[in-house]
Amino acid sequence: MTSRSDQRTRRERQYECPVATDEQMKPTTATARAVYIHVPFCLHHCGYCDFALVANRDHLIPQYLQALENELQAHRRIVGEAVEVDTIFVGGGTPTHLSPDTLRTLFGLIQQHFHPTKNAEISVEANPDGLDTERLDVLQGYGVNRLSLGVQSFDDAVLKTLERTHTGAQAIETVRRCQQWIPNLSLDLIFGVPGQTTVSWQRTLEIATSLPVKHISTYGLTFEKDTPFFRREQHGQLKRTPDELERQMYLDAIRHLTDAGLRHYEVSNFARPDFECRHNMVYWNADEYFAFGPGAASYLGGIRRTNVRSVVRWLNAWQQHESAVEDAEDLSNEEKAREAIMLALRMRKGLDVTAFEQRFGLRLVDLAGAALQQHLDDGFLTQQADYVSLTTEGLLIADTIISDFL
Repeated sequence: MTSRSDQRTRRERQYECPVATDEQMKPTTATARAVYIHVPFCLHHCGYCDFALVANRDHLIPQYLQALENELQAHRRIVGEAVEVDTIFVGGGTPTHLSPDTLRTLFGLIQQHFHPTKNAEISVEANPDGLDTERLDVLQGYGVNRLSLGVQSFDDAVLKTLERTHTGAQAIETVRRCQQWIPNLSLDLIFGVPGQTTVSWQRTLEIATSLPVKHISTYGLTFEKDTPFFRREQHGQLKRTPDELERQMYLDAIRHLTDAGLRHYEVSNFARPDFECRHNMVYWNADEYFAFGPGAASYLGGIRRTNVRSVVRWLNAWQQHESAVEDAEDLSNEEKAREAIMLALRMRKGLDVTAFEQRFGLRLVDLAGAALQQHLDDGFLTQQADYVSLTTEGLLIADTIISDFL
């Protein structure tokens, strides 16, 4: 199984230094055709969330927009011109927490520096509450054609435990309303919530598949260190869902969603034909991508750079036109190859061994022969023709299996 924190492929490490060197900041020649923009604002900071964000600090939004403009301009000075991209993903946080006017400013900045191709996928994350008609008009007007809604559940008791600020009924109404503006809708759902039953989870799945959505992501709840949920669990105020029950919920999701016609194309993700998330496919294919904002990680020219997670430190750095990269890692060919194995195994089709070996000039058996054979023998992996992929049993411990190849 996988956790909600696996949704993005960012390396989020402890802050070490506020400003990176010029050499760390300078991207090498890259072939990236995808860009991620992080918007770190929310109405409420849910207790399970460990993403880089701030809540109830809207006075920082003008500073954020200025800092983002400075970061984008620094990138533009290096590349020399606006970059053509196939996917744009605006995540958070809750991007749609911004007012309509600040959303216009945000997308205006993005369009100055990145030109989407004719059939580009432009995604925005949103929450059901606060997503009014004016905001939807702005998104549609700027070409947003994919909306990812953080519904998490349609059960009000589960939503209360998760500290969400919408109800199940509001989520249903929002999905139906949004479909009129942006038909390509994706839902995030969480299972393994304290007190959640299989009946409750199955009901959420039933409602989700009855709605006009193209994509559904399901994540097992994790208790990330330094979150309120982690502290509450440590003090006995929250009890983790038993492993066997959580595994059953994941299997229920696979069965129900595939029976409803969605294809299980990645460990946590299901889509109707041709509606897989193209931006996330960039990550899973180990391709390159740009990223801007606090906590955002880019992968360019074989170098992975991660911005400082602290929103205030990121703001302070870029207000002074100083880089806020906290870490830069120049991957060796072997490290790139191992990451490509890990990411490919998340895909249900698995790793194309021949294509992998041609891409990196390395043999899979030389890199990870022992781990490969062990998991094949244990029934967690299967090999058919050129592809190595997780079995159903392997899916249940996907993170463990995949980590053995790093």
